Amino acid sequence: MIRLKAMRFEQSEYASQPLLSKETVRKKSIYLFTKRIMDLFGGFLGLLLLLPVFIVVAILIKLEDPKGPVFFYQIRVGKEGKEFKMYKFRSMVTDAEDRLKELLQYNEVSGAMFKMKDDPRITKIGKFIRRTSIDELPQLFNVISGNMSLVGPRPPLPREVLEYSNYDKQRLLVVPGCTGLWQVSGRNHLNFNQMVELDIQYIIKRTLLFDIVIIFKTVIMIFKTNDGAY
Repeated sequence: MIRLKAMRFEQSEYASQPLLSKETVRKKSIYLFTKRIMDLFGGFLGLLLLLPVFIVVAILIKLEDPKGPVFFYQIRVGKEGKEFKMYKFRSMVTDAEDRLKELLQYNEVSGAMFKMKDDPRITKIGKFIRRTSIDELPQLFNVISGNMSLVGPRPPLPREVLEYSNYDKQRLLVVPGCTGLWQVSGRNHLNFNQMVELDIQYIIKRTLLFDIVIIFKTVIMIFKTNDGAY
């Protein structure tokens, strides 16, 4: 079995290496075809099996905030810099984006990301669905449409990409994922540079078996309290 923890590496070891090229990424044609089949199968099966969860979460969100929507979307940056709408269950107050500027000074991670453990914009039900990663389930629609995969680097926000170096932009060479090596290796306990390293490592070493292992570990994390998610 692939040992995920043993596959971590430090930026100093890889940052001096040549940047990955599109041609290098596209060489895995058989893997990419099989991965797409797995995404379609997993996306449709997931929506079917998780329909009761969707209904319960939707009701809870509406009970806490009847005027707000159940789902929301953000513009994210996908493969080769193409923007798309990424869907989630709403876990924040409706004016969350407007209130972001006043909270930037409390950012708890370095680099081009914003994370705040006790973010006051998160609702009560939002805290639960974030800890369990249930808020991410609507991204199965993105998987079926093809702008996301079950496994891959997390799609960044456009404002985050503006701060990317050429090294960081290597994350955008592949289709982004609902889960990935970063999420099952520590998630918010890791800083931005460590996330980039794990994503690049995944791009270099990705195989169907590697994807299945990551999905398996993600499912385990959903069914237990996830301190790395907030």
